[in-house]
Amino acid sequence: MPISDCEVRDPRIRRTRQLLQGALSSLMQTKAFDEISVQDIAEAATVNRATFYDHYTDKFSLLEALVGGGFHKLLHERNVLFDGTCPSAAGAIILAACDYLTQNHADSSACGRQNAFQPLVDAAMISAIHRVLARGIKDIEPTPVVSADMIATTASWAIYGAVKQWFNTPNHPPAEAIVPSVLQLILPILQQSHPYAVPHEADRVA
Repeated sequence: MPISDCEVRDPRIRRTRQLLQGALSSLMQTKAFDEISVQDIAEAATVNRATFYDHYTDKFSLLEALVGGGFHKLLHERNVLFDGTCPSAAGAIILAACDYLTQNHADSSACGRQNAFQPLVDAAMISAIHRVLARGIKDIEPTPVVSADMIATTASWAIYGAVKQWFNTPNHPPAEAIVPSVLQLILPILQQSHPYAVPHEADRVA
């Protein structure tokens, strides 16, 4: 099951998953996540429990798909495609994470008991960012020591950690203002996927 359902081509599957994700999103406007059952979601989506389990293992995987799908949709709307080498695309991913986190906070403000599920949203966002980065660097020859997955994992945690720190800072500056600083932190990590772009010590000495 992909984190995001963007790759699903069958229109019937896409429609059912959209119904389930929409049902969960609506229910979270009035109920805390831990109060929502699979039966609640199925009824709100007008499908049966068996259909739910045909698509998701539990409500946690549904939440992950909901968050990941929303983030990937934002990237798609902005025509962001990371190829593993473009700093501007990496900056666009950072900005999208800021915007998505801000929007998610606004959407969940109707229910003040959602703090308990915020770590689940955080984990889903890190996974979504990882998916975008990993897709961009998978075809680039990694270094003998650092795998492509380790690079994507480290960079995705760094990006979301920086975005969360920005978001939780009172009177934080506009999202656009922090992108250059975050890029300074994560570009050296991403460059491990194409070390030829970073001069070796021997080259500097020469």
